[in-house]
Amino acid sequence: MRLVEKIPLPNELELELWNLSRAIAADTTKVEALIRIKMEIRPSYFDSTEPYETTRRVFGRETFFEYRLERTFVASADKDRVFQDLWETFKKDTLPYLSKPDFPRRFALAKYREILKNPYKYGEDGPDVAS
Repeated sequence: MRLVEKIPLPNELELELWNLSRAIAADTTKVEALIRIKMEIRPSYFDSTEPYETTRRVFGRETFFEYRLERTFVASADKDRVFQDLWETFKKDTLPYLSKPDFPRRFALAKYREILKNPYKYGEDGPDVAS
């Protein structure tokens, strides 16, 4: 696991690009990129205290947005080019969304919805969470 790049985003977040590629045979590589952004859970992202408290209790004051890109069975000679292609496609297609001013709020609200959909997964009491 190697940190390749850090990019400050216009919404005050910082994106990290990690290279998790590894050889799977003598001449073959699994090319894998991990995009990671540390996200603070803020009360201002929520309409009321209860959703904020629930989300903070489950995920902590900070959580991570993570996105993986991978290609398996890549010729080892092509691994750097394939990694760069994955990264360029991500930057073109997804980075604009992650850079939007409301992305941190939307991400926090999505985490709260995740708790509501799967309360038992997160050690919550089930249906009472939504009330």
